[in-house]
Amino acid sequence: MSPAMDGMRSAPATRNTRLDLAELTLRQVNETLQKAEAGDFVITHPRGAHALGAGLMSPIGVSIEGHVGYYCGGMNQHANIVINGNAGTGVAENMMSGRVHVKGDASQSAGATGCGGLLVIDGNASARLGISLRGLDIVVKGSIGHMAAFMAQAGNIVVLGDAGDALGDSIYEARLFVRGKVASLGTDCIAKEMREEHRVLLRGLLDAAGIGPEVDVAEFTRYGSARTLYHFHIDNLGSY
Repeated sequence: MSPAMDGMRSAPATRNTRLDLAELTLRQVNETLQKAEAGDFVITHPRGAHALGAGLMSPIGVSIEGHVGYYCGGMNQHANIVINGNAGTGVAENMMSGRVHVKGDASQSAGATGCGGLLVIDGNASARLGISLRGLDIVVKGSIGHMAAFMAQAGNIVVLGDAGDALGDSIYEARLFVRGKVASLGTDCIAKEMREEHRVLLRGLLDAAGIGPEVDVAEFTRYGSARTLYHFHIDNLGSY
C-alpha cells in the first residue's frame, strides 16, 4: 500500500481536498467523502468508477473530473456533486436531497426512485429517466429516451429537447414539462393545461438549473396523469 493510500485511512479531510483515484482505492475515496462534515473535494482520474460519491450525507462539495460509471451520487443527501463528464446507469438513483449536476450525457435510469433534491443534466439522458420518481426534480437540457417517468409518483421533470416513446407510462402525480416533441405518450399520460402555478414552478426549476429567461416557459407543454388507472376497472384490464 502506498503512503498516500495508507494516510487516507486516518488523516482528517480538509477543505479543498484532492482525491486521486489513480493513487487511492474507490473505497478510500468514498469513505473520506462519507465521513466529511464540510469542505470541498476534487476527484481526479475517476475512469468510469461505479458508485462513486454514493451515500453522502453532509453538505459538502464534490467535483469529479471525468466520466463516471453506475450509480454515481446514489442516495445523495445534502451534498453538491458536479460530474465534469458523462454518467453511467442510475446517476443520482434514490437521491434524497442536495444537488447532482452532470455536465455531459447520462445513461439510463438517471434519477430513478429519487425522493428529493435537484438533478441537472446538461446533455441528453437515455431511457427510463426518473422511473418511479418520488419527489426529485430533474432538468435535462438535451433530449431523453423512451419510458421516462414510468410510474412516477411525485416530483418534476423538465426536458428542453425531445422525449422518446411511452413518456409518463402509468404516471401518478409527477409533473412533466417538455419543450420539444414527444414521440408517444405512455398509458394514462396526457397533455394538461399549463396554469399560472405551473408556469411559476417551471420558471423556478429553470432558474435553479442555471437556464436564463431566453428559454420561455410558454414553449413547454405539461404532461401528467389522466387518473383513469387509479382504481381497478374491468374496462381498463388491458391497460394494467
